Amino acid sequence: MDAHKVMPMKEAVSKFVRDGDTAYLAGFTHLIPFAAGHEIIRQKKKDLTLCRATPDIIYDQMIAAGCAKKLVFSYAGNPGVGSLRCFRRSLEKGVPQGIEIEEYTHFGLSGRLFAGATNMPFLPVRTNAGSDLPANNPRIRAVTDPYTGDEVSVVPPLRPDVAVVHVQRCDAAGNAHIWGIVGEQKDAAFASKRVIISAEEIVDEEIIRSDPNRTLIPDFIVSAVVREPWCAHPSYTQGYYDRDNAFYVSWDDITKEHESTMEWMEEWVYGVEDRAAYVRKLGPEKVKRLLPKPAHAAPVDYGSV
Repeated sequence: MDAHKVMPMKEAVSKFVRDGDTAYLAGFTHLIPFAAGHEIIRQKKKDLTLCRATPDIIYDQMIAAGCAKKLVFSYAGNPGVGSLRCFRRSLEKGVPQGIEIEEYTHFGLSGRLFAGATNMPFLPVRTNAGSDLPANNPRIRAVTDPYTGDEVSVVPPLRPDVAVVHVQRCDAAGNAHIWGIVGEQKDAAFASKRVIISAEEIVDEEIIRSDPNRTLIPDFIVSAVVREPWCAHPSYTQGYYDRDNAFYVSWDDITKEHESTMEWMEEWVYGVEDRAAYVRKLGPEKVKRLLPKPAHAAPVDYGSV
């Protein structure tokens, strides 16, 4: 069962996230591993190149904490609210420190992950044509299509040192089920040298085997397995808790100044030992309010002889 992979988030981050790493915390609006980001902050990891399709407020927090030297991204904003103020403050004013950026379209960045996951030398991306991205990102280049002779924009593979992927459930070996919005989790995992899986539940292998179509990440690429309920808050985990939209709105006010941002960090990141303590601090009323109503899919009969 490879139960030796199961460990607390504190141990997983200590073992598998290193200063200077290129890190990918996966999840597209859904299943964002905030608990891992907070533990990286608590352990004062530094000089990280943070990669994500939409940095979201998790990278805003990590940038404010001084963890990042570079951001590789596609669209930077507080979804549905406005700017990522900490990111902009770092980029425009060097507070708390300066940051480099490398920008792509959503398809360009996800294409980089796909190229990394499949060991391709590059990936053609039509969406760069006519934009100002190639002029501002020297890693976006052009090649000649050997079939038509046309010029084609291409992006290089992305191969992170470490990826963190949050899932609904997995077994102790790391075979992981995801449902709801599926983003770039599979490619991020296959492209990375080390993979931390966090899960709302660790279940028996038989449960994973009962629904193989949901197994997006297999055990043989997983370095660590962490049982971490409510890992994704204020993001959401389909079927477990909803997105905390009020927090995304409040983050815009919290981050108007670096000082107010760090006051929040002292209370909600440095001031709690782990995710369980964070959830207790959220309080039972908030937790209850975010619990979804049941909405079961129809059962599937895979059949066998």
